[in-house]
Amino acid sequence: MDHLLVDLRSDTITRPTPTMRDAMAAAEVGDDVFGEDPTVNRLEEEVARRFGKEAAVYVPSGTMANQLAVHSLTQPGDEVLVERDCHIFNHESGAAAVLSGVLLRQLSGEHGVITADQVLASLRPEDDHHAPVTLVTAENTHNRSGGSIFPLDILRNLRLVTEERGIALHIDGARIFNASVATGIPLADYGSLCDTISCCFSKALGAPVGSALAGSTATIRRARRMRKMLGGGMRQAGILAAGALHALDHHVDRLAQDHARARRLASGLRSLAGFGVRNDPPDTNMVIVTVEAPRTAEQVCRDLASHDVHTFDVSATEIRLVVHLELDDRHIDRTLEAFEAVASS
Repeated sequence: MDHLLVDLRSDTITRPTPTMRDAMAAAEVGDDVFGEDPTVNRLEEEVARRFGKEAAVYVPSGTMANQLAVHSLTQPGDEVLVERDCHIFNHESGAAAVLSGVLLRQLSGEHGVITADQVLASLRPEDDHHAPVTLVTAENTHNRSGGSIFPLDILRNLRLVTEERGIALHIDGARIFNASVATGIPLADYGSLCDTISCCFSKALGAPVGSALAGSTATIRRARRMRKMLGGGMRQAGILAAGALHALDHHVDRLAQDHARARRLASGLRSLAGFGVRNDPPDTNMVIVTVEAPRTAEQVCRDLASHDVHTFDVSATEIRLVVHLELDDRHIDRTLEAFEAVASS
């Protein structure tokens, strides 16, 4: 097999395809802060339509989308219930506390999923001594659980409880397109079960920049003002939005290929001595490889890199592999060859 470089560290490392670059170069633009960029406007309208929401706002990153949701659905001093391994708590630099003045209370979920019963058990009596719970978040797919999907029936029950108690629900949908393609559940079905939902174009869909937050007109109006406060007004952002629109039109259905390759990768790894697969079979495009002592995940990543297979250790004993649009079957074959070589060394 010819020399082949494989990069499985993340689906964020993808580069724009030639046709995406052409679309970006040809984008009609204006000043988005004035609401005059037609390509951004078209992207926001398309996102709102797909999720069945009234409005959407285009932002630079998934972190900003999540934090705009938190800010728009809470008041300082409120409490937000989150799953303990969620992105909002673990990977957003404490932004909820700094930007919105809220407390994040962690609930222990299974594969990133928290239930209606857990939320009910976490609610305290109304009392001035207690911070009021005004928001619950769910992550779909769940990054640290290896791209696991939040089951729709559990999400429905969660929504029933939050509506009954007057609590908002936000879905961190950074990889919601993966969940939709893997399950066949329309994006609008997910959108109907929450107050706000975010999505990323720069992860599985392969656009270079950008995410979006969708919700009611009033909520998105508040989010848009916070975006400006955070410096997220990008002026002639239509050049970037055109990449996201191209991704929506051309890179969603093909996610099924990534999922199939992730399953093949997991199948090939499960029989190797010294390794295991935590999420076997994977729900979507991630494989969490477990490393047995005396090796460490960091050592294995270095050994794999010597075979031109680049991976990411997420703990002392686990490696995350993420399949994306720049990989084909040859890359999966080369990855398995590299793991076999490391296992036998």
